Amino acid sequence: MSDNKRVFLVDAYALIFRGYYAFIKNPRINSKGQDTSAIMGFMNSLLDVIKRERPNLLAVCFDKGGSSDRVELFEAYKANRDETPEGIKTAIPYIMDILKAMHIPIMVKDGFEADDVIGTLAKQAEKEGFQTFMVTPDKDFAQLVSENIFMYRPVFGGGYETWGIPEVQKKFEVTDPLQVIDFLGMMGDASDNIPGLPGVGEKTAKKFIAEFGSMENLLANTDKLKGKMKEKIEANGELGLLSKKLATIMLDVPVEFHAKDFELDPPDIEKVTAIFQELEFRRLTDNFIKTFTSGNEATSTQATNAKATGDSPKATPKETAGAGAGQFSLFGGESPSAEATTENTYDRKTLATTSHFYQSIAPGMATKLFIKNLMNQTSVCFDTETTGLNSLTATLVGIAFSWEVGKGFYLPFPEDQDEAQAIIEDLRPFFEAENIEKIGQNLKYDIKVLHKYNIVVKGKLFDTMLAHYLINPDMRHNMDILAETYLNYTPVSITELIGKKGKNQLSMREVPLEKQTEYAVEDADITLQLKEHFTNELGEANTQKLFDDIEVPLLRVLAAMELEGINLDEAFLNSLSEALNNDIKSLETKIYDVAGEEFNIASPKQLGIILFEKLKLVAKPKKTKTGQYATGEDILSYLAKDHTIIRDILEYRGLAKLKSTYVDALPTQVEPLTGRVHTDYMQTVAATGRLSSNNPNLQNIPIRTERGRQVRKAFVPRDENYLLLAADYSQIELRIIAALSKEETMIEAFKNGEDIHASTAAKVFGVPLQEVTREQRSNAKTVNFGIIYGVSAFGLSNQTDLSRGEAKELIDTYYETYPKLRAYMAEQVDFARDNGYVQTVLGRRRYLKDINSRNAVVRGAAERNAVNAPIQGSAADIIKIAMINIFNKLEAGNYKTKMLLQVHDELVFDVYKPELETMKTLIKTEMENAFKMEVPLDVEVDTGLNWLEAH
Repeated sequence: MSDNKRVFLVDAYALIFRGYYAFIKNPRINSKGQDTSAIMGFMNSLLDVIKRERPNLLAVCFDKGGSSDRVELFEAYKANRDETPEGIKTAIPYIMDILKAMHIPIMVKDGFEADDVIGTLAKQAEKEGFQTFMVTPDKDFAQLVSENIFMYRPVFGGGYETWGIPEVQKKFEVTDPLQVIDFLGMMGDASDNIPGLPGVGEKTAKKFIAEFGSMENLLANTDKLKGKMKEKIEANGELGLLSKKLATIMLDVPVEFHAKDFELDPPDIEKVTAIFQELEFRRLTDNFIKTFTSGNEATSTQATNAKATGDSPKATPKETAGAGAGQFSLFGGESPSAEATTENTYDRKTLATTSHFYQSIAPGMATKLFIKNLMNQTSVCFDTETTGLNSLTATLVGIAFSWEVGKGFYLPFPEDQDEAQAIIEDLRPFFEAENIEKIGQNLKYDIKVLHKYNIVVKGKLFDTMLAHYLINPDMRHNMDILAETYLNYTPVSITELIGKKGKNQLSMREVPLEKQTEYAVEDADITLQLKEHFTNELGEANTQKLFDDIEVPLLRVLAAMELEGINLDEAFLNSLSEALNNDIKSLETKIYDVAGEEFNIASPKQLGIILFEKLKLVAKPKKTKTGQYATGEDILSYLAKDHTIIRDILEYRGLAKLKSTYVDALPTQVEPLTGRVHTDYMQTVAATGRLSSNNPNLQNIPIRTERGRQVRKAFVPRDENYLLLAADYSQIELRIIAALSKEETMIEAFKNGEDIHASTAAKVFGVPLQEVTREQRSNAKTVNFGIIYGVSAFGLSNQTDLSRGEAKELIDTYYETYPKLRAYMAEQVDFARDNGYVQTVLGRRRYLKDINSRNAVVRGAAERNAVNAPIQGSAADIIKIAMINIFNKLEAGNYKTKMLLQVHDELVFDVYKPELETMKTLIKTEMENAFKMEVPLDVEVDTGLNWLEAH
């Protein structure tokens, strides 16, 4: 069948919801705090279909007002669905506007679902000799599949699969796709609240279809059934027939298929890109323009002219590319010239379209004149170009400088390190000048690279990455994103210079000098422009002081810690690896004995079959979207109390992860140049202000188990002249919330040096302090920490041996005991609702875009963050102040002791033994006095021959 006889009908909400939840762990938030995940996800899918299939006829179908007919039949139809997330509600008007600007037909009928609209149109199109492709992941559409009607399903990981009759037959084990209706009616559909036949799941429904063929035939032959199943089917025959009706897609919606109305016309590029720019869709704009102008020079030129004149591009005659055509051209025509392709970025600025003066500096007199000019500046942006990303091993290829917008210079470095050092010596006065401000993007990297050349960067610093982190912590902070968002500028990609990862990737040193210059100076120029933009925004957000006093000074501290690294006892880790191997093999044997056979414990599929089919540990086990049994941590933890094999499996998983992630991996992360492990501390990842550790992540070493704690034993002092010292804030988050809430009872307990958990237990359980049992203290401890995270009665009962009723009573009593704490939490939520953010004791903001959401689940998460973020963030701010103050004291005293690690509320030091007593006092004093509150801060200090001993 020719391409112009194919119709694509898009199930709008199915793709919108799919797009939204694809980004659920990393939502797309623009600089205005708007969640654009649903719009981006939907548009990516739509453009993907258009590029892949080159459809001549296409429409997007929406629900409107639900299905009144089905609700009349069954009042509870779809009644169990959660309220639509706010991010989807706000996305719909934008998606509608985009579709209208793209001239894509929108099919919607009040009182009918998109399923029914698509079904009606598909059958009408089939009668007129068209093939219809229903773009949806929804299995219900399988009932419509015929010789000329197909499902076009997005699949996990990208791409699409087409379901025709054979695929439906195989998937549902039916002979005719119409039997899918019977199948759905029998097993029901939880997502639509279709009840189905009680006791009938997927397997039983397939069995009934194979034996009886239809719902009606099943009900007419119940005499062939046995036992309780027979009783259930006979008692619920009407419910089964009702369920079949509810599952049947209507084919008589008052809509009409006219092929001409579904033709895909050229879009209004001006309008679409204007919407995309408002939403801050950079790559999607490029993708859109390439999709609709690639292969059509006229349209491409119109896109360019539209920007200059303000007119929308005029439509061109439509031609569909034939099968086997080369580069896809939606509207036909020749491939565009290089100039036209460049213009496809529409009105976003690039190096090619922006006036600039970037110059490389030759050795000798030119370099001397440049440095003389450089030293006359008061503020300069610089950017190092190196041979790699590892700052400990990378060498300088060049340094770019800019102090005036659109202008900059590039100083290339020779490969010979003695010659390179000579150039750096010429630049030393600049880097060490206290009166010249240094600007950069991720300056910590540059500082570490320059350290290799014995350069200490002095003077005021301005890091654009850190500045943006304070302005918009939930957004990404790399320079390309910032340039596109705030300057409407797309920088040259590094892959354009050195290629993508792989054996053919070049080193920056292999790139021609002219290209190095353009690339490097552009980075410095753009960073300089971002600095001007962010300086104003830091003031508007009242975060300038936080930037100047904490985040920027801290980057010097972190650079020093990362350069220092920590010593590792590799021999101990090797012995621990052998011990873990024995533990894992012992657990394997126990698990196999209970299972009655050997299988791959690490395979969720095989594990699910053993637990839920062979051992039948659960009557109705949960399944994943792919149809496998769910065997995640949450599922197994719930079952662990009752089943030994589950406890052994969880222990097996924990040990296997510990071995692979830490015990076997840590020795491979020792830097050969230093013989030490050098973690990277990320300042711009956690929205709360906490630091993140990476390569390796030393903050997530599991310490709740004996084997997990043993990993800390592998971290040892520099040599026999040193000890490790660990200084840990005691219950800092509880102290902060007590101070902020002004809860006198709790404040007094801390001031009196009481065990806060025992004190809380005494009050909530109404017993004298000395009579508090271990169990009561443990429950009180769980509540104390859980309150900060909004623990519910259900959550508390899962974490303790309390019933849900007992847990609720304990939480209620807790709030009665500490009424000001509850009032403070309510005030924080109210503040967030009024202002859209909460803040720490030092003014660090956490923006909460969902705080006024109509969706109770989404709003509840934001409300918990409103309470938790100021507590976690304040703790993060306080330990950062302590780190800066301690670092400055160590530097000023020229001590040999070094700060090595920061892990949550703990600092770890390599202490020179003759300095030990001085360090104990210095570190404890600085940490406890980092920030003054009504509640005193308390720090526990210990030392040892390894981290475990010290902790």
